Amino acid sequence: MAATITRHESSAVYSKVVEANGFVFTAGIVAARLDAGVAGQTEEILAEIDRLLALCGTDRSRIVSATIWLSDIRHRDAMNEAWQTWTGGRDMPTRACIEAKLAHPDMLVEIGVVAAK
Repeated sequence: MAATITRHESSAVYSKVVEANGFVFTAGIVAARLDAGVAGQTEEILAEIDRLLALCGTDRSRIVSATIWLSDIRHRDAMNEAWQTWTGGRDMPTRACIEAKLAHPDMLVEIGVVAAK
């Protein structure tokens, strides 16, 4: 039996979030406000992840995996502070945190998650 796949907020290049086989996959989410600093960008990204998960009928407590890209790994502490406030130290997913060159020099953080429905 073929899996049902539902794509949301698609463009010519990607879908922002996809539902398949009982899981929800977000694209790498970046902040719109690039002047917000690491903590501000992280908070904006996490709010967008909340919105996308809700769109698919799930929430942050159901995240099973997160991948975080930082333009400079030295931003990790500031990002972690926002992350820990958002998670409240509960329902922690597996996680990778990687230094990477992001699409724009003012992008400091990008986050993608996988959540169960």
